[in-house]
Amino acid sequence: MNKSLSKVVVLISGSGSNLASIIQNAEKIGIKIECVISNKADAFGLKRAANANITTAIIDNFNFKTRQDFDQALAEKINQFSPKLIILAGFMRILSADFISQFEGKILNIHPALLPKFKGLNTHQRAIDSGEKFAGASVHFVTNELDSGEVIMQKSVEISAAETAKTLAKKVLKQEHILYPKAIQKVLENL
Repeated sequence: MNKSLSKVVVLISGSGSNLASIIQNAEKIGIKIECVISNKADAFGLKRAANANITTAIIDNFNFKTRQDFDQALAEKINQFSPKLIILAGFMRILSADFISQFEGKILNIHPALLPKFKGLNTHQRAIDSGEKFAGASVHFVTNELDSGEVIMQKSVEISAAETAKTLAKKVLKQEHILYPKAIQKVLENL
């Protein structure tokens, strides 16, 4: 391993399109993805990681009685790799306060809205319904409050008059793929 590359772990739950962008840009932004962990065994992102010769792990939340038990197993797996950063790329679980405090300042997430607006789900429809002129994506640090951590970088897109949640989601996702690697690089430069 190149000594200048920072070790990261990526958490996913689904297709892993942001993961693909991170894999593609990994060396350029100075990271080595040590492991991709999914809470869903059928997440397509696991195939993306395996195709890039990246170690994968499945920690299925249905195998645990409590959120704390799941988070403890997840933390134990992450700690095996001693990452500089934990990158959430479509990871659809809310992490416990204990987990977040254990990795404080090291967990990044990307959210499909211009935070602090439209935290949570259904962001695209909510932006359209509110008459917003712009939508976008935000990369932020994960804190105990949902989608409320310090914003690292944002990228905006214009909402057209004929926009639907589906067309807006496509436009925003395209920008996410550009934004996330840049934000990861920025965070690492400041660590």
